[in-house]
Parts: sequence; structure tokens; C-alpha cells
Amino acid sequence: MKAVYFEKGSYRIIETDKPMPTGNEAMVRVRSAGICNTDIELHRGYYGFTGVPGHEFVGEVESCPVAPNLEGRRVVADINIPVGDFDGDPRHVHGRDVLGIVNRQGAFAEYVCIPVTNLYPVPENVPDRAAVFAEPLAAGLEPGQQLHIHANDRVLVLGDGKLGLLTALGLRIACPGIVLAGRHESKLGIAARQGVETLRIDKPDELAGIADGMPRFDTVIEATGSEHGLGYAMNFVRPEGTIVVKTTSHNPSSIDLAKIVVDEISIVGSRCGDISYALSVLERNMMDVRPMIEAEYDFADFEKAFEHSMEKGTLKILLNMK
Repeated sequence: MKAVYFEKGSYRIIETDKPMPTGNEAMVRVRSAGICNTDIELHRGYYGFTGVPGHEFVGEVESCPVAPNLEGRRVVADINIPVGDFDGDPRHVHGRDVLGIVNRQGAFAEYVCIPVTNLYPVPENVPDRAAVFAEPLAAGLEPGQQLHIHANDRVLVLGDGKLGLLTALGLRIACPGIVLAGRHESKLGIAARQGVETLRIDKPDELAGIADGMPRFDTVIEATGSEHGLGYAMNFVRPEGTIVVKTTSHNPSSIDLAKIVVDEISIVGSRCGDISYALSVLERNMMDVRPMIEAEYDFADFEKAFEHSMEKGTLKILLNMK
């Protein structure tokens, strides 16, 4: 089969053996995969990754000896895969594998093997072009599961990229007055057309001045994709407020610890979320993710797709398998 292979800052299409399911695994034929900012960071050196990337996908179960009823079903997957017996949250169990990120070959391939316990059947009314967003949408919804966000809270999502849009659109369900701040009219327009209040910022150094002219927010969700994002978020959060950090960057971040201490600001890391919750949101048409698709490429054109995804301001790029 064909697969994308990352190694030492380079990538190429390779021919490799088709994976065979073992133990409690299913072999899934990938139908469509999304390129995520994490994939770009892996290419740049995050986690020292070598192998087949890709963790946002929708596929069809081709072979599943332990659960043959799944064969032929469309599925998406939780990317966190515990190794051996474990207690607690599988997202944080020590020694876990992470699909396409840590010790596990990913979905930028024609086939991928995944434990049955990680698979979620896709509802019939959710098309592939929406289902491929299940994993990042789950991440966008996660701050609402970590914090008790009230309908009348002042909540700001900082960053109008893919994750910022999904977060603002998803949390709008619980917090109708949520605000999305970003630099791109076209992206902000996607959120505005679905009822999200938006704030346009031309340059990051304008943030402090803008923040000085408005009441501070109870919660700021940092989804800028920049190592400077946490510092930007500090401009907007009120004393005793909370900053939720979504960005993963291979570059280190620096923050003003004195401000955190003096203003008693809470900082919460936020990573993956509940896939079943995301699928429920999509099944009920509570938001429309499809305007976030900027372009679709055949898998054979991965080089063009990946170069496109690395351009500044790019929304979701999909890889479609034939």
C-alpha cells in the first residue's frame, strides 16, 4: 500500500506492506484524512517523529476478526491508544501510543490498524466531509467539558484557525455570547454566519491596546497555533480568570509569571476530547464544519496538499483516497 513517511524534516510517499489486524484490532481503509497543524509541527521536529503521520480521518472497516459486525461500517477514531492494562483516563495513561504521533503509524496511508475500542461508527447522515472533523471538533469541545462555562460567561477564543473556529462554533451551543478573535475576515465570516460574535485584529501587537478598551473575559481559550499565544491571551483575561491553552508548538513559550501570580490567573491545558460527543453534534447538525474545507486533493498529490497546508492562514486541507 501507499503511505506518507516523515523523517528528519522531509516527507515522501512510500510503498509498504498492508497492515494486518492483530489482537483486538480492526483494519480500516482510509477514505479521507485531514492535515492538522500537529502534522505540520511533527514535520518541523515536534516529538522527534519518524513514521506515518495522520490522525484526523474517516475510514471503512475492511477486516475485524474480533468484531465482524463492524466490517463495512464507516468509522472515526480516538487517537489515544493505551498499551496493556491501565486505570484512569486513556488520554493520559503512561506509555500510551498516539495514532500518527507517538509509536503508532497514522492515517496518511491507504490502510491503518486501530483497536476496536478506539473506533466510533459514523452516523448515516454525517457525510465523510463532516466526519473527518470529528477528532479536531472533539478537541474544540473539550474546554466546555473541563470548565463549567455558563451561558452568560464572557468567553473569548483567540485564533481564527481551524481549531479556533471549531472551538468557537462548538462552545457557542453552551455560551451564545462567545467571541472569536482573529486576523482573517474570511475565517471570521465562517463563524459570524453561524452566530458567533467576532473581533478582527490586524497585528498581534495591537492586542494590548484593544484589550485596554474592553472588559476582560472570564475565560480565554488560546488557539493561535503560536508559541506566543499564551502571552497574547494574558492581555484579555480578567483577574481570577482562566486561560485554556490549546496550542502545541515545537517552539518553547515564555509567559509573565508575575501577572499570573498577582492576578491569580488559572491556566488549563486542553488536548483531545470525546469523539462520541463530537459525532453527536455533527449528527444533529448543530454546526456546519464544511465551510472550513479550503481544498481537497487526491492522496497521490500529497506533496501539493502538504505545501498548501503550510501556507499561512490555510483552513482544512483534505486528502481523499480513491
